Formats: sequence, C-alpha cells, structure tokens
Amino acid sequence: MNRQVNVSYLLAFLVIDNLVLLQKIMSEHNSSVLYRPFYGCFLSLLTAALWGVLPVALTLCLQVMDSATITFYRFLVASIVVFFGLAISKKLPTRQLLPTKKWGLALFASVLLVSNYVTNVYGLQFLSASSAQVLMQLAPISLLIGGVWLFKESFSKWQLCGVLVLLLGLALFFKQRIPQIIDSDRESILGVGIIVCSALAWAGYALAQKPLLKLLSARQVTLIFYLAGGTLLLPITHVSTLQNMSSVQLGALAFCCANTLVAYGAFTQAMKVWYASRVSAILATQPIFTYVSMRIAQAVQPQAFYQPNLDMLAYIGGVLVVMGS
Repeated sequence: MNRQVNVSYLLAFLVIDNLVLLQKIMSEHNSSVLYRPFYGCFLSLLTAALWGVLPVALTLCLQVMDSATITFYRFLVASIVVFFGLAISKKLPTRQLLPTKKWGLALFASVLLVSNYVTNVYGLQFLSASSAQVLMQLAPISLLIGGVWLFKESFSKWQLCGVLVLLLGLALFFKQRIPQIIDSDRESILGVGIIVCSALAWAGYALAQKPLLKLLSARQVTLIFYLAGGTLLLPITHVSTLQNMSSVQLGALAFCCANTLVAYGAFTQAMKVWYASRVSAILATQPIFTYVSMRIAQAVQPQAFYQPNLDMLAYIGGVLVVMGS
C-alpha cells in the first residue's frame, strides 16, 4: 500500500513538472523562426527523456485500457489544452492558412501519428519496453535518411558510419533477444514487427509535418494532428474503461497526457528551429532513459514490470545503437 501511495505521489509530481515545462515551451512559440542549435538541442533532449520514461506509465495503463483508448485520451486532453491556448492568443488555425494539398498532407501526417501511437503502445504487450525502445531507433535513422532524401540535408561520411554502427548494434542486441523472445511466455516475435511498423510510421509523420511548419506555428500543427487523430480513433475507443482504473493507473494516464503535450510540443518546436538530422541524433538517447526508468519501476513494483536479462553482447549492441544514432 505504501508503495502504491509513493507511486501516486511520484506520478503527480511528474504531471505537474510536465505542465511547468509545457508553459515554458509555449512561451517560446512566438519567437522568430531562426536556426537555434542550442535551443533545438535542449528541446530534443527533453523529448528523448520524456519519451524514454513514457513506457513505465503506459505499462500501468495497459493493465486496464487498450492502446487505442489510451491514445484517444492523450489526444483529447492535448487538443483541449492546445485549443484554448491558441483561442486565447487568437491564433487558431483556419482553412485559409493552408493550401488544399497541404491539408491533405496534414491528414496523412495525422494518420501516421495515430498509427505510431497505437502500435507503439500495443507493441509493449508483446515486447519489453527496453527492447522496444532500442528497436525504435530505426525511427530517427529513417528520419535522418528521409531528411537527406526529401529536404536535401547534408549527409556526411560520419553520419554514414553512424548508420552502419547502429545497424551493427541492432544485430548484436537482437542476436540474444530474438531467441529469448521466441522462448518467452511474456514476449512474442510479433512485437518486433509491430515496433518496426511504429518506427517507420513515426519517421513518416515527422517528415510530413516539416513542410507544414513553414506555414503554421508548432502549436497550430499539433492541434490539427490531435483533433484529426482523436476523430480517427473515436470509433474504436472504449471510453468507459476509465472507470475501472485505480488511483495509480489514473495518475499514469494523466502523466501520459501531460507527456504528450510537452514531448510533442518540444519535438515539433525542435524540428522548426534545428535540422531534422540533428534532432534525430539526440532522440537516439531514448533507450538510456527507458532502461533506467524501467529498472527503477521494476524495483518498486516487480509484479507489474518486466525486464529481460541481457548478456554483455546485448549491452554492447545497445550502446552501439545509441552511439550510431
């Protein structure tokens, strides 16, 4: 019981802390759109940390809710907060702000974002959080390659070496993990396929939103995504499951909602003030935050969290993945 109370207090603190960070990010949105590497680096690192610890809260929510419903609530809360923020400042996006083709691009990006959210959460039912985050590093690498291909961003020999190091790291990491997953009662090889799809969907969303940021502010773009995403999810959402959640699970869901606001707000702003390839490099540190947070969570509630045992080769592979990204 004491552990449950402590977890509730911790989640409440994290929610408040996320909202404070959101206020700071929102206060910056009116700044001129300039190349700001230090600010972009800070926002990218903040995004990596928030996405890294997110699987802890999602694991608690999945005990009661399905992935689509969790994502719907995250989009719902985020859209309400961003809507009122833009309404107060009289900067709500209008149809005239985007050409017709760009609205099609916005809808396409929304579909990709919903796909990423739902599959990323769903994949945690078949794969450990740490393994999922290591595999998700295909996302920033895909973003890097897409940035070079679509936006003609620079791609040096060092970046090519980084891609090769990342692929080597994935091979070493999953050399041990694949047999473990196949033999495990708590994991499935299906999880690997789901997370790969999630990673590619995220990269596609990130690339699709970049042209929109030339016409709209970061908050206007995210509002469109949240509203479109929530609408797409509504038919498959089980809203009533909220009543079955404990105080800890409600706190975890609240943290997920706050995390959505801050992390994606920070990421969108980072993409606006920095190169996509640089942002993707910082986001590659997510597995470190996930590994540490899951170890702490497992120590607090070992019955709720699962961390597979890794050998030295897997650790080396994980380090190479981060270094390569």
